Order: sequence, then structure tokens, then C-alpha cells
Amino acid sequence: MFGRTVAVAGVSFSFESGQVVGFVGPNGAGKTTTMRIMATVEEQTSGDVLIDGVSVCDYPEVGRRCVGFVPDSLPGHGDISVHEYLDFFARAHRLDRSVRAEVLNAVEEFTGLTALREKTLKALSKGMKQRVSLARALIHDPGVLILDEPAAGLDPRARVELRELLLSLAGKGKAIFISSHILAELTEICSSVVILERGRVVTQGPIEQVLRATTQHRRFAVRLLQRPPHDEYERLVRALLQMPRVERVQVQPQEVHFEVAGDGSVACDILEQLMADGFRVLEFRQTRADLEDVFLRVTRGEVS
Repeated sequence: MFGRTVAVAGVSFSFESGQVVGFVGPNGAGKTTTMRIMATVEEQTSGDVLIDGVSVCDYPEVGRRCVGFVPDSLPGHGDISVHEYLDFFARAHRLDRSVRAEVLNAVEEFTGLTALREKTLKALSKGMKQRVSLARALIHDPGVLILDEPAAGLDPRARVELRELLLSLAGKGKAIFISSHILAELTEICSSVVILERGRVVTQGPIEQVLRATTQHRRFAVRLLQRPPHDEYERLVRALLQMPRVERVQVQPQEVHFEVAGDGSVACDILEQLMADGFRVLEFRQTRADLEDVFLRVTRGEVS
């Protein structure tokens, strides 16, 4: 609680080694508070966090050995070099001098920081600072990684590189718990998802199961042979909306998306009718729902 404001209430979920779990919710839903409690950065007013059956709330020193935390703020010590910054945290984790250099070299190599180890933090791009933040969280080889909006503000290449690093870590058996507003990317890497609103879990589970449970209709996309003029888009939308069992028609830059209540035969009838109406259909395909669809269906944008 923050004064009379209840930030998180009745939140319960679990995950295992090797899983990548997405933590999703509107701004103000309580995600950061939950993650900071899990990382022993903040104290809870009630409840508990267990790692391998041990309470990290009662024994925070155990939690700090087991958890690597990447907060939403980036390293701010401008005049220190990358290597000095990481070395400080290696000492804080009491790594023995005999292994410290080896650990730092391994972490810097894994996160792509070897060539930047002598650069000051203030000279780094946001993407490189995010790598430093991840390297810091990996120094003590934790079994659980908690990342709060690690891709915020990164360019597309940096996001892809971060995603590959996280998948590699999950492949090594680490449990990864990650919040992000870039929901399409979470769909690609997560095995499970927890969706929070107003400090409470509104849905959770394996991502395919959540997608099936919240998106009952089939989704399709249709693209015409040439980029049609605006009025042709309007004609296509009108034609789709007049067809039985078609719902939620949306115009995208290169195609039109829509949902169908029914089986594959209904989609075949729709395609046949579009061609009979004179539309030169270049592509007609079924598309997969993603976390953005689920998020919009199960949340209302309310905050605590």
C-alpha cells in the first residue's frame, strides 16, 4: 500500500525454470510494485514471495542471491566505466577475487560489452546501457531474472538482440519474468503470461491457452493485387461487414483484417464472394491472435 492506495492485492501466480513469463497490464496496474517486491527492493504489507519454497520476504538475502533484477531505470553513474561498474557489483555480491575476473569477462562477452568495457556509462546509447543493466543482473548467476520494461525506448535492432539474449538465457534454464508494452514481441518469446489490472490478476496461464480462451473467433487478412485507392478499401470493408458472421473489420496499411464466427467453410464462402464481387484478391490468410488482442479484451485501462 502507498498511503490509502492499494497497489497490489490478491496477486498469485507461479512459474518455473526455463520459462519466459510476460507480465502485462495498463500503466498504474501494479506491475513495477509487484516486481520490486519480488526482487526484495520494496517490502510488502502482506503476502509472500517464494523461490524454491523459501520466503524471500522473510529471508531477503536468499532472494538477492536467487534473483537478478533489471529495473526500468538505466545505470546513471556517468563517469564510471562499464567494467568498473560491473566490477563494483561483483564485489558487492562478494565474488571471490580468484573468479571475479573470469565471471566479468564471461558476462561482458555474453552481453556484447567486451569492446565497450572501458567506455563510460554516459557515453553509451540507451541500448548499450540496457545491456549493462542486464550484465549487472547476471553477475551472481541468479536462477530468476526479473526485467521491468527492458525494451522501452530501444530501436528495432536492439530489441531483437535483447530478445535473443533472453531466449538464450531461458534455454540455459533461467526463469525469466518480463514486463513490456511491446505485446507483439512478448507473444513471440513468452511461454506464459500474467495480465494485471488495478493490482489484481485478470487472467494468466500458458500463452496459447490464454489466446484460445479470450479470442473465440478466427482471424483473417485479405490483401488485394495492387494497393487500392481509398474508396476501394471502403468498398472492401462494406462488403465484409455485409457478410454473415464477419466481425471487427480493421483497415491496415497494406491489407484488411477481420474476424469470423464459424469454421473454415465460412472463410471459403467469404473468399468466393469477394472474388465474385470483383475484388482482385492476391492473399487471403488466417492470422494468429496475439497478446495485444487479449490485452484489449480483458482490461479496461483502469488504474488503482
